[in-house]
Amino acid sequence: MEQAELEQLRQQFDGEVRNRFPGAPIQRVEVLQYGDEPSVEPGQILGRVILDAPAGAAEGGKTEQHDEERGRALEAFHDTHRDAIRQLRRDLDRMPANAVLEFVVGGETAEGHRGPHLKLAHGPRGFGGGGGESQFTPVMARLGQEDLETLDTLITAGIAPSRAEAVRWALARIRERPAYEQLRARAMEIEELKAQF
Repeated sequence: MEQAELEQLRQQFDGEVRNRFPGAPIQRVEVLQYGDEPSVEPGQILGRVILDAPAGAAEGGKTEQHDEERGRALEAFHDTHRDAIRQLRRDLDRMPANAVLEFVVGGETAEGHRGPHLKLAHGPRGFGGGGGESQFTPVMARLGQEDLETLDTLITAGIAPSRAEAVRWALARIRERPAYEQLRARAMEIEELKAQF
């Protein structure tokens, strides 16, 4: 997406957010695209709403206690604005790009913590409904740059629409290999042996 187009989208998103959440403690909004940060996938737009940090957490602490305060602030925002968040998510589903909506609390987080955030992808699924998603188990994985590039290549080539789908595609290819069945049989033998101890 061209920079001018992205800026126009950011202004529209900013206006929508401020209209839907009047008086809310919104610090700023961002619209990010692939390449802006590693969490954004190819063909994806991330609309991020950054909320003001609570007074105690904003005063320079990078402790887990301050992260908990941020978490409570995010929870309170969600409880207060649940319907407006859902409607904004539905509106983003009408965009031609795959849009993800994220709410985060500003300020620095404790070492090694990402901090509290609420990330909603594809409307209903973000709130636990819709589709066949219940058959899947969410798995968190930390990937290096080379692994991300591999997944993004599969997306760009049209093999998978998202990183999650690309991982599922790769695992399916592993299961198709004859050696996998042998490995699986051996793993079952090992489990049986463990049970005998």
